[in-house]
This record gives sequence, structure tokens and C-alpha cells, in this order.
Amino acid sequence: MIRLENITRQNGHQILFIEASAALQRGEKIGLVGPNGAGKTTLFRMITGQEQPDEGQVGVDRGVSIGYFSQDVGEMHGRSAVAEVMDGAGPVSVVAEELKALEDAMGDPDQADDMDSIVERYGEVQARFDELGGYALEGRAREVLAGLSFSQEMMDGDVGALSGGWKMRVALARILLMRPDVMLLDEPSNHLDLESLIWLEDFLKGYDGALLMTSHDREFMNRIVNKIVEIDGGALTTYSGDYEFYAQQRAQNEKQQQAQFERQQAMLAKEINFIERFKARASHAAQVQSRVKKLDKIERVEPPKRRQTVSFDFPPAPRSGDDVVILKNVHKSYGSRRIYEGLDLHIARKERWCVMGVNGAGKSTLLKLITGTTEPDEGTVSVGGSVKLGYFAQHAMELLDGDRNVLQWLEDSFPQSGQGSLRALAGCFGFSGDEVEKKCRVLSGGEKARLVMARMLYDPPNFLVLDEPTNHLDMMTKEMLIAALSDYAGTMLFVSHDRHFLAALSNRVLELTPDGIHKYDGGYTEYVAHTGQEAPGLRS
Repeated sequence: MIRLENITRQNGHQILFIEASAALQRGEKIGLVGPNGAGKTTLFRMITGQEQPDEGQVGVDRGVSIGYFSQDVGEMHGRSAVAEVMDGAGPVSVVAEELKALEDAMGDPDQADDMDSIVERYGEVQARFDELGGYALEGRAREVLAGLSFSQEMMDGDVGALSGGWKMRVALARILLMRPDVMLLDEPSNHLDLESLIWLEDFLKGYDGALLMTSHDREFMNRIVNKIVEIDGGALTTYSGDYEFYAQQRAQNEKQQQAQFERQQAMLAKEINFIERFKARASHAAQVQSRVKKLDKIERVEPPKRRQTVSFDFPPAPRSGDDVVILKNVHKSYGSRRIYEGLDLHIARKERWCVMGVNGAGKSTLLKLITGTTEPDEGTVSVGGSVKLGYFAQHAMELLDGDRNVLQWLEDSFPQSGQGSLRALAGCFGFSGDEVEKKCRVLSGGEKARLVMARMLYDPPNFLVLDEPTNHLDMMTKEMLIAALSDYAGTMLFVSHDRHFLAALSNRVLELTPDGIHKYDGGYTEYVAHTGQEAPGLRS
């Protein structure tokens, strides 16, 4: 269906592709992987014709429809989320807009004099909407939006009033409703809660078209793709299997290539040593010449191209008392909406609680109550002795000084630390080389989050409270963070939609549901085994 044939592409001084080839066949579901900046988004844009390769060809079979979801969703305002989603389906969306306007007009007393003509026009438009399959399409649009956690009120409200993350979901819903022959999805798992993520997973498993997608969510990709295309060093390499198979195969290939490289280097060293030793002796001239010719003909084995992986040994946290936090009879409401009524919770030293619940269940509110950023209406929240608390939340990015660059901000935070240590810290969280010179004001949301996380873990508290810490982190940074937190000796309370992160780090689960609050000994893996569901919102 889609073929990339010997493509070469350069952006400025950066070479993204060198005579690279790959193909996407009917029904294939492919995960596109590679380090940040390797060219994943450029590849999508070349397939859609928004960009062209410098050399080579991108071929798309005649009549193949392509739906492309990117992180740049553009402007959305002036119509409902349902209408915006249906807009991707073509002419029916225009008819739907007129139908909605006529429905509003029929309920407007100021237009009573024109009611006959409005009703007549409504009948004509309604017939046309039905003819185009509009009612079935609207039902499907609402089904997709519900799957992505939209309430009826949000579906019918002005899409312009939604936050950036919810607009992303609207843009994604457009592509899903369209059901093209080929879907190109660039990070569709960003901004989704766990329930929406699992719904999308099921949707894509049942989608019979071809799929090419990127995702920083390892579990999500593992369950959907049956092939991996890796971008690395200008080449496209295809692996048959899921992400787990790719990771194992790549590690094995690297090991084999390293062994071949070392064997050849040992042989070359031996030959060069012989040549150097006997080149001045006439008696060995023929042998020396023979070995020189042999060396010239040998095809050199390259060492494996290693991804830049940085591990960082974070200093140990000071020991806290055994009782870290105790909540007694906590009540909390926002207006008429009750979040907690009589919540009791005891968090002990070394426990790692993951908090689960649908949107609006009170996950972030609990974290705010415990960190003191909001007060309970009734009841008490007591933090134990010697507890040093670190709180990571999205608003933490406001702490950054826009006029300082990354390194300066870290130096301001830790004036006693050496620059080498702080550069290593920055490198762990994706700021390598000249990137430490970036001003904080120009950092993306994800970069700001990584920088705040870096500062918090460099001087670690003994009680970490984390609200969606893996948002915007790529797989390598997530793995580094999981490794660092696995060795962390303190206490943790966190919210995350990343199942790999949840399973690796939790040893307690707090589940917030409309039926009440449930506590589970054992981590996320045990919770799934016990409940039979991966998220509370999926219970029937």
C-alpha cells in the first residue's frame, strides 16, 4: 500500500535518512520507533505528501485513503465536539451543522414569524442528513468520543472551550471515525487516561486497515503492533514482532555485532603488529607485503550504533518515621460535587501507593490534600515525623525561571554541586550537549516536566508524590526513571496511566470508584489479577 524506496532526507545539517527503504502492507500494524529527532514525524509528513524526500520515492497505491493524527491539532472553535469529529467524514458534517442551527431556530421565540419556512427547511435538511447516513454517523461519533472519556455535555459544548489535551482527543476521534485505509498516528496515547487508552487499544486491535504509529507507551504498542520499523542512523530496519520482540532482537544483534567487531579488532591488531615488527627485514618482505594486501581487502566490521543511554545514581533519601501520612474522616467537595466523604488512609514508610480512578474521581485532589496544596472541608491530614516531601504536579513547571537556561537553573538550585554532575543529571532527562543552554522559557511542556523531575530526584525527598510523572517522557527516559525509582528507598504515592510504570513500581493500590474507596495489598499486577480489569472505569 505504501512504499518508501531508497529515500534520502536532510534537515539543515542533520541527515535523517540515507537510501532508506520500508513498506506498509494491507492489514499490517507497525510501530515506528527511534530516538527523539530521528525523523519519525518527517516520515509521516513524507507519506502524506506534506514534505518530499531529497532523493528516492514515496509510493502510495492509487485510491488509498490516509488519516493522519499529529500533535499539531490546529484551531478548533465555534462548533460542538461532535460536529468537529463528523467534519472528518465529509459533506455530512455541513448538513449536520445546518440541522443543528435550524433546531436552535425552532426553539427561538424571536424567530416565530419565520417558523413555517424554518420547519419546511428543517424537513428538507433532515431528509438529506438521513440520506447521507448522518444519524448513524452521529451515533458512531458519540460512541468514539465516549470511548475517549467525553461526557454528553462535553460532546455538545463548544470545542473551543476545551483544553489542549481534550482537543487532541477530538482530533484523534476524527481519524478513528473516518476509518481510512491507512492510519498514521503520531503519539495517540499522549493526553489519554487509562480507561481511554485501553478503549483505544481495543479499537485499534479491531481496525482492519493498515496502521503506522509511534507511542512512548510500551504496553500500548506491545498489544497492537505486529511489526516494528526502527529509524536509526539514517536507516530503516524492519523487525517482525511486537515491541518486546524488537527490544530483545536489537539487544541480541548488538551483542553479536560487538563480538564480531572485537574478534576482527583482535585479528587486525595481530596482523598490524606483525607488519610493524618485520617491515624493515628483507627476509620477511614478501610476507609483510602479503599481509598488507590482505588488510586492504578486509571489509571492516563496524561497532554497533549504541543509543545514548544515561543512568544516574541518585543519592539516597533520608529515613522518615514509620507513619508517613494519616488521613482521618476527610471530607472534600467542590461546590455541589462531593469528592470525599469520610476518607481514612494510612500510608506507612516504604509503601508505594498507586491511585486509580476515572476522570473526576478525585485522584489529583487526594495528592493535593496530602501535599497541603488544598485543605479538607472536614477531617485531618497529618504528615509524620522527619518526612521530607517532594511533589511533582503539572503546575510545578511554573517554578522555572524563564530567563535562566537549563544548566543555570540547576546551578541555582544546587550551588554546591559541580557542573559535571549537573550536566550528567540534565543528560539523564534528555538535555545533552548544547541543550543545557536552552532558556527555560522556550522549553516544551514535556521538557519543563523533565527538568522539574530532575531537580526533585537530585536531592531526593523520602516521600515522593507524583501526578502523571511519565507524561511526555520517551521510552528511554521512562526506563531510566523506573530504574531510579526501583532503587528508591522512600515512600511513594502516584497517579499514572502508564501500565508498565504502574506494574514496576507499586506495592499498594488505592481505587476510587462511585461505589466507594477500595484498598488492595500488592501492586498493580496483583490488582489486575484480583479484579479482572486494568482500570476501575472498565468494570461492567
